[in-house]
Amino acid sequence: MYNFRIGYGYDAHAFAPDRKLILGSVEIPHTQGLLGHSDADVLLHAITDALLGAAALGDIGQHFPDQDPAYKNIDSTLLLKKTGDFLREHHYRIGNIDATLRLQRPKIAPYIPRMRQRIAEVLGLDTDQVSVKATTTEKMGFEGREEGCSASAIALIYNSH
Repeated sequence: MYNFRIGYGYDAHAFAPDRKLILGSVEIPHTQGLLGHSDADVLLHAITDALLGAAALGDIGQHFPDQDPAYKNIDSTLLLKKTGDFLREHHYRIGNIDATLRLQRPKIAPYIPRMRQRIAEVLGLDTDQVSVKATTTEKMGFEGREEGCSASAIALIYNSH
């Protein structure tokens, strides 16, 4: 008998000059990056929160607080990897992840295959267990005004206990 659980994650960051734009562990050419204590990878942050939420193990801020200097400019793949390890320690396996990026520019479609591959590699999954989509907000809201980017994610995890 499997115990299935679902978690939801969301993150948003403002655009800022003189920062790299990192989404899904992929550097994307753009005039601005995202502002944050870490590399501000909203996609990986939303996925991390979805995984932690599914296991009822808190959230990204609880495990990786932005006041902690150890996480200053950290590569968010390290946070995602630690989260995957933490889930395994609690006897959970990841079924699948479905995530959506929301931003007006730049266009993300050409980078999605590499994002899926990187996320799968970090978590020890097959690429077909990771879905990444991107959408604009038709110029509405902070994403549409190109002030920032947001991401949401849903994760299915399970254990056999």
